[in-house]
Amino acid sequence: MDPLDTDAVENDPRFPTGRWTGFFLQCWVPGRHSMSIDLRFDSGALQGRGADRVGSFTFGGEYNPADGKCRWTKRYVGRHSINYSGVNEGHGIWGVWELPQLGGLFTDRGVFHIWPEGMAPAEEANATVQAYLKHFRTRGLMKFAGALAVCIGLGFFFALALHLLVHFWGGGVPE
Repeated sequence: MDPLDTDAVENDPRFPTGRWTGFFLQCWVPGRHSMSIDLRFDSGALQGRGADRVGSFTFGGEYNPADGKCRWTKRYVGRHSINYSGVNEGHGIWGVWELPQLGGLFTDRGVFHIWPEGMAPAEEANATVQAYLKHFRTRGLMKFAGALAVCIGLGFFFALALHLLVHFWGGGVPE
């Protein structure tokens, strides 16, 4: 179904079907990363397609007009998927995205804020960025250090195991 097909779409003005824009933040790559999205809201289901610096993607998920909560999965064409969870309080949808990595040992997280084209939620978008930066400075850096320590430890373990296996299979005794 075409996300811009406007038959039987949501009547709540917070969820207009059409073109949306916005950004996401990722701690590894500084700055706001723009998104351009075509969204359709219909009876609690949301669908869409768009593009950003990573590539083209599709959206599929749900929203609740009663409380403004939204959940969807962003699927990059031929690549990975990212889970989004947010809320619409009248200035677009803002919230958190998550991408499990390293077999679930680490979850990359960031924030996003999207809004219908023509809306200018500058103050709210800036609040989203400031909240993320505050969180990252206090907790995010410690999580990054922990994840890095786990990766280094696992790398050392696998290197040692490989070294022992090579010597064992090769008939030698490890030094």
